[in-house]
Amino acid sequence: LLNGRLYHFLNEMKMMVWIPDPDEVWRSAEIIKDYKEGDKSLQLKLEDETLYEYPIDLPGSELPFLRNPDILVGQNDLTALSYLHEPAVLHNLKVRFLESNHIYTYCGIVLVAINPYEQLPIYEQDVIYAYSGQNMGDMDPHIFAVAEEAYKQMARDEKNQSIIVSGESGAGKTVSAKYAMRFFATVGGSASETNIEAKVLASSPIVEAIGNAKTTRNDNSSRFGKYIQIGFDKRYHIIGANMRTYLLEKSRVVFQAEDERNYHIFYQLCASSSLPEFKDLGLTCAEDFFYTSQGGDTSIDGVDDADDFEKTRHAFTLLGVKESHQTTIFRIIAAILHLGNLKIQGERDGEVCSVSSEDEHLSSFCSLLGVEHSQMQHWLCHCKLVTTAETYVKSMSLHQVVNARNALAKHIYAQLFNWIVQHINKALHTTVKQHSFIGVLDIYGFETFEVNSFEQFCINYANEKLQQQFNSHVFKLEQEEYMKEGIPWTLIDFYDNQPCIDLIEAKLGILDLLDEECKVPKGTDQNWAQKLYDRHAASLHFQKPRMSNTSFIVLHFADKVEYQSEGFLEKNRDTVYEEQINILKASKYQMVADLFQEETDAVPASAVQKRTPRINVRSAKPAFKAANKEHRKTVGHQFRNSLQLLMETLNATTPHYVRCIKPNDEKLPFKFDPKRTVQQLRACGVLETIRISAAGFPSRWSYPDFFNRYRVLMNKRDLSKNDKKQICQTLLENLIKDPDKFQFGRTKIFFRAGQVAYLEKLRADKFRAATIMIQKTVRGWLQRARYQRLRRATLALQRYARGHLARRLFQHLRRTRAAIILQKQYRMLRMRRAFLRVRSATLTIQAFARGMFVRRIYHQMLLEHKATILQKYARGWLARARFRRAQAAAVVLQCHWRRLRARRQLQALRIEARSAQHLKKLNIGMENKVVQLQRKVDEQNKENKLLNEQLSMLTSAHSSEVEKLKKELQQYQQTQQGDGKQLLSLQEETERLRMELERAHGEREVLEDSHGKERDLLRKRICDLEEENALLKQEKEELNSRILCQSEGEFARNTVEENMQMKKELEEERSRYQNLVKEYASLEQRYDNLRNEMTIFKQTPGHRRNPSNQSSLESDSNNPSICTSEIGDTEDVIQQVEEIGMEKAAMDMTLFLKLQKRVRELELERKKLQAQLEKKEQESKKSQVIEIKTEVASEHEDFAYNTLKRQELESENKKLKNELNELRKAIADHATQNNSSNDVQDGYNLLLNQLKSANEELEVRKEEVLILRSQIMKAAQQKESGKNMESISPNASWPNSDRHVDQEDAIEAYQGMCETNRKTEDWGYLNEDGELGLAYQGLKQVARLLEAQLQDQRREHEEEMEALRNQMDLMQEELEKQQQAFLQTLQLSPEIQVEFGLQQEITRLTNENLDLKELLEKLEKNEKKLKKQLKIYMKKVQDFEASQTVVPVERRPHERSMQVAVQRKEKDFQGMLEYYKEDEPLLIRNLITDLKPQAVSATVPCLPAYILYMCIRHADYINDDQKVHSLLTSTINGVKKVLKKHQDDFEMTSFWLANTCRLLHCLKQYSGEEGFMTQNTAKQNEHCLKNFDLTEYRQVLGHLSIQIYQQLINIAEGILQPMIVSAVLENESIQGLSSVKPVGYRKYCSKEGDSSYSLDEMIRQLNTFHSIMCDQGLDPEIIQQVFKQLFYMINAITLNNLLLRKDVCSWSTGMQLRFNISQLEEWLRGKNLQQSGAAQTLEPLIQAAQLLQLKKKTSEDAEAICSLCTSLSTQQIVKILNLYTPVNEFEERVTVAFIRNIQKQLQERNDPPQLLLDFKHMFPVLFPFNPSAITMDSIHLPASLNLDFLNKV
Repeated sequence: LLNGRLYHFLNEMKMMVWIPDPDEVWRSAEIIKDYKEGDKSLQLKLEDETLYEYPIDLPGSELPFLRNPDILVGQNDLTALSYLHEPAVLHNLKVRFLESNHIYTYCGIVLVAINPYEQLPIYEQDVIYAYSGQNMGDMDPHIFAVAEEAYKQMARDEKNQSIIVSGESGAGKTVSAKYAMRFFATVGGSASETNIEAKVLASSPIVEAIGNAKTTRNDNSSRFGKYIQIGFDKRYHIIGANMRTYLLEKSRVVFQAEDERNYHIFYQLCASSSLPEFKDLGLTCAEDFFYTSQGGDTSIDGVDDADDFEKTRHAFTLLGVKESHQTTIFRIIAAILHLGNLKIQGERDGEVCSVSSEDEHLSSFCSLLGVEHSQMQHWLCHCKLVTTAETYVKSMSLHQVVNARNALAKHIYAQLFNWIVQHINKALHTTVKQHSFIGVLDIYGFETFEVNSFEQFCINYANEKLQQQFNSHVFKLEQEEYMKEGIPWTLIDFYDNQPCIDLIEAKLGILDLLDEECKVPKGTDQNWAQKLYDRHAASLHFQKPRMSNTSFIVLHFADKVEYQSEGFLEKNRDTVYEEQINILKASKYQMVADLFQEETDAVPASAVQKRTPRINVRSAKPAFKAANKEHRKTVGHQFRNSLQLLMETLNATTPHYVRCIKPNDEKLPFKFDPKRTVQQLRACGVLETIRISAAGFPSRWSYPDFFNRYRVLMNKRDLSKNDKKQICQTLLENLIKDPDKFQFGRTKIFFRAGQVAYLEKLRADKFRAATIMIQKTVRGWLQRARYQRLRRATLALQRYARGHLARRLFQHLRRTRAAIILQKQYRMLRMRRAFLRVRSATLTIQAFARGMFVRRIYHQMLLEHKATILQKYARGWLARARFRRAQAAAVVLQCHWRRLRARRQLQALRIEARSAQHLKKLNIGMENKVVQLQRKVDEQNKENKLLNEQLSMLTSAHSSEVEKLKKELQQYQQTQQGDGKQLLSLQEETERLRMELERAHGEREVLEDSHGKERDLLRKRICDLEEENALLKQEKEELNSRILCQSEGEFARNTVEENMQMKKELEEERSRYQNLVKEYASLEQRYDNLRNEMTIFKQTPGHRRNPSNQSSLESDSNNPSICTSEIGDTEDVIQQVEEIGMEKAAMDMTLFLKLQKRVRELELERKKLQAQLEKKEQESKKSQVIEIKTEVASEHEDFAYNTLKRQELESENKKLKNELNELRKAIADHATQNNSSNDVQDGYNLLLNQLKSANEELEVRKEEVLILRSQIMKAAQQKESGKNMESISPNASWPNSDRHVDQEDAIEAYQGMCETNRKTEDWGYLNEDGELGLAYQGLKQVARLLEAQLQDQRREHEEEMEALRNQMDLMQEELEKQQQAFLQTLQLSPEIQVEFGLQQEITRLTNENLDLKELLEKLEKNEKKLKKQLKIYMKKVQDFEASQTVVPVERRPHERSMQVAVQRKEKDFQGMLEYYKEDEPLLIRNLITDLKPQAVSATVPCLPAYILYMCIRHADYINDDQKVHSLLTSTINGVKKVLKKHQDDFEMTSFWLANTCRLLHCLKQYSGEEGFMTQNTAKQNEHCLKNFDLTEYRQVLGHLSIQIYQQLINIAEGILQPMIVSAVLENESIQGLSSVKPVGYRKYCSKEGDSSYSLDEMIRQLNTFHSIMCDQGLDPEIIQQVFKQLFYMINAITLNNLLLRKDVCSWSTGMQLRFNISQLEEWLRGKNLQQSGAAQTLEPLIQAAQLLQLKKKTSEDAEAICSLCTSLSTQQIVKILNLYTPVNEFEERVTVAFIRNIQKQLQERNDPPQLLLDFKHMFPVLFPFNPSAITMDSIHLPASLNLDFLNKV
């Protein structure tokens, strides 16, 4: 082995080598002739089949580099290659970049990033989460992997980190640094409200705008270096940041090369100059300004400068830059542009110059900066010379003025740049102590151009320092690795660039000589170059060009660079005239003046920062002595000092390197230029890393990996040993004889370059021999199997032939026998048929003969029977005639005799009736009755006297009142005369309206006739159209029948897609709702955390949050949603929307249509009310006259009417009291007998029955009143005495007889009269207490009531007529609309007509549905109101009864006082638990806060939920709403407190999820709603709530259940997530497959030992989850959703890991993965979870495993892949194909053409742009109603719960 070149392999096999090529740098070739020592050339064959002879005998020529086997090509890590050299590195990068589109590759500790010049989908948020927490070698190379490694080492080692990003301009340094900071901002987000990570990211647009520009190599090139320190606290959250900048390219402000631009901010400001706030800047387009138009094109393809400017302004605002400061910044930038456009006028051959005072750009410059115009005009063209004696003002030449102007512009921009950086650092600064930091260095790479100046010299000087640090760090890591493994350390010679650094920065070096020349008054660039020649001519790193005396060459580590000394002194001095600066200091704008104040330190403002504790680091060279003040001010000295500070910072941190490579200069996507790439690889140190690694032992294998890979080379005796390390040592000693080619470390085996390839060759030979043996055996087996098949076939043919002959003989014999049988049977049949014919004829003759004889006998008997019947009827008629004559004679005799006796008895009775004795019997008892009536009359007379006295007093008062009224009446009569005319006019108006009404009736009839005719015409037209439509339909069906077979599948597919889309939308809506709940929970958690922190840090100043006194339950319960509230009609909806707010109303389209329809109805009602109002006004005018007359007459009747009314009310009050007592008694009796939910319905029925009976009784009493009236009239005519008739004489007057009363008064009068009628039927008694008068008054009220009803009917009839007119108008309008629509429809095509008709029908049905729905809601609302009223009435009855039966009882001294209800004793437990209000905290503590799930494991599942419901039920039973509210609020808060305390306990979270859901189910099951009571038993229906509707609390419990479910998922995911990758993707479930892992894979482990999990361990964990949830009684539907979510996470994490790891994308991994998935599917079937949808979530992973196992060569394979992988996106399929890695040389790589074919076939897919799955996605959870079969009275309270204070009811 010599430098990676092999000799002894060349003769053993055909080898591939690399030879130099002028175009491709290196070219591959194959050795076709064995090499012998002494040969002068190698015979090679190139890839294009051409022969080539490679000379090896020339001076300096050596053997070519060997090429790695194809199986090693495309490795993630370049150091894993067996042959480490330049062509191998270049080829590996090319293959990864072009074929696999991988832009990142590891090279030891360096990440090589190739700019793709295309936006790739590998930087999304999910990719950041995928790399977070992963080891560096576990995933594909990525900038996120480097950032994660730095973040992890900072947290683990407590040491600061640095990420050094370098490369050429356009290589992607800025983008890489930006993504690294984005990773830190996402992973280490700030824990406070400051959003410091957003500010860190917001600084990028500002810095890019003021420091980036378009160059020929990059459209967004950073023209300065920056080092950003991101600070972290002890919990490793971002707390602040700081930025340091280096060497801003100020010359770009005044000069740009061809096809380049100035800094972006100038063009952004010009693009936004049209904005109103920038009108006073005086800007136009960028082409109009000298400083922005020198490069030619001022635009960049694909970049919108105006949009970028808005982003820049937003970033300024986010970082806290005031609007005034922003305005000043833009004024300064605009002033620089105006300064560049100054017109300088030269005089006297340019020796004297001037600027016109009328120059508009000078005026704009002075006004924008706020300086004096005349002074700036003067000092732009003059300078001041100061001597010891005096001061001179000298005019400058044209060249000097231009240089001074440009120097001023550069200085202004540099000061502005430093000021902006300072304010960015202030915005990112924090007062919190910084614990550690990660620095991101975005610095320019090595640069060499055709013309190299001072900027390139400083850039290359910085790269020399960084390369020295990089080399020492790589060397240090190699040394540490060797020492850790115990490998003997040998000194490795590596390139040291310290001499080149000394040449630049040592004493009297290039920078010192430059500063010295700057101090010389007449110093020039030529003099300085001559000093360099004289001083450093002997240096190895310095050369003088042959053809130039002003240039010099420096041999850098990357390449030699020729620098032109012209301009070095000017740029190093950075001279600006003091007079111009003084003018700017005197600016009227404070910010402009502050920019140019003297600084106390010479270090640039960008380097000023809050220093971290100083770190003492010894430099490799002695520190430089501080120079004098003037020397320190030079740019070179400042840059050297800032670079020295940077190196000290980097040396004190752990560096991580990112080398950005620019693949081509044309900025074309995925184009690879080998020359440019090799040049950059040499410059950035990647090849140096390879060389250092190759100088030692570059290939390193752990003992287990080596054993698994090369176990095929071991014999059985070695494999029987248990010590794998000893087995590996024995194998290597036998295979590799040279002990220097490998070394054994403690945990790894180290190999020299090429040894792994040799071992791979031996392994391949072993496999090849084994393959040949397998092929030989298989082929022999196939031949033997073929012979056996032929022998079996021959025997089968013989057997079938012999069988055929035997069957043919048998068939002949069988047919012969059958023929004989047929002959026998035929003959027998013929003889039998002849016999049957003879027999049948004989029987027929006999039958006819016998029938004739029998019929004769029958006719004879029939004649005799008829004669007998005639005789019977004749004799009977004669006998009846004789009987009737005798009977009539007897009746006549009896009548005469009975009449004679009756007359005699009548005469006797008449004589007896005239006697006095009979009258005495009739008058028995009348005397007593007369005496009683006389007494009663006396009492009435006394009362009448008292009443007469009162009446006299009232009449006197009344007379005075009557006089007043008479006066008023006279006045009214006077005014009435004027109203008479008005009355006549009103009558005329009435007549006119009547005529108009008749005319309207006539018009209506005409309209109806025309409408009928038009309707007939329309019907006829519709019939014609229907016929045409039928013909068109027929044609359409014929056409559809042709394409039906094609469209059926598509239609079905569209239907399925629509259903899936609807389901998806439903899931998304549910997901959004649950996300809101989740956000609410997180905000609540965040609030609690902040409150806890505030209690701890009360003394620290800052933002404080006042904790809310209102609980989350109150906020939830007091804000019900519209969806759950009872919406009766549209007005209620509108009111609730206004109360709650539009955001919470969630109004859908149905509600919108309701509101729209309601508006139309309100409009119609408005018209109706307006018409009614006009009628009412007319009626009121007419009724005023009548009302005034009746008012005067009604005053006389008030007194008598009030007396009568009082009597009626007293009698009615007694009756109502009796009925109320009966009703209460009935309800109470019924309630004690049956305490079920039917009580309400029974009480309601009872009330309805009583109302019905009352109505029936009223009808009966009406009939009785009519009868009574007729009886009274008859009695008045017959009776002569007037005692009983005084009160009802015809002359008596009833005061209120003409008074109109309402219907209720009439009913009361009837009931009072009917009450007296029940007492007796004696007519004399009816006159007591004026009862006849009462009846007469009631009769008059009935008449008035009927009259009022008649008027109401007339009024209703008029309203109906008006409604019909309005309806007719609406129908007319609708008809016109339909006619217009119909005319429009006729102009359309038939298909569109059909669609239009369908739309109209759908609209009509929708309106009808809305009407019905609205009606249904109103009915439901009325029903609920009635139910609530019944509940209130029953509650009042129960309260009344309880108040009668409750007596106070004193408790024991240590107990509280309470009231005990003395009710019927309950012998059985009723399923209610009673507790006192004071015991509620104890209940919550024992049942929730301190309860352990193990305490109730042996009881009924969800026991706490049942206990809580029984307590709630008792509070509902006693109607204590405060107790219910307090208990539910305490319960919910207690559960939240427990969950917060045990936020990582799966068992506790699952326990309370089950109990919360069970309590929610109980509240639904026993709510009394019919929808939840379908499965209840009669006993369970008795346990329903009676008084309260807990719908709002059910909603709150639903929200709480969602929060608990999400916490449960988070806990389970946290437990499973570390297991998934190891168990599913890396676990060796099938033994032997792991031995074929890709070779040379090197891991960068961040920890000593990785914890690996097997699939069995993960399944055991899943079993644990399942058993816990089942044991705790969680609903099966929820368990299914939990495992669906967990299996989705398993799928997402595994697939994401597969998509980001090249080492697992192989055929063996696919087989292993498919087996592991089958194990998970088997587990789901075993747990009966196949219906949960969990198996479907694994479908993408299954298809990925199948994709790894499928063939990937032909187009048929591509079609199979496209049809199979439907759950994978196009990006995922292509990514897996790009990552697919052959595990041995027998497999082939996936070709680029095959991948392009896949992409072409999948381009029609509409896949999402994301590459990775969102493993944090959470499916919306559903809590289906699951009633319990357990009754409350069957639950037992265990004593272990300490709930003795609960009393069973």
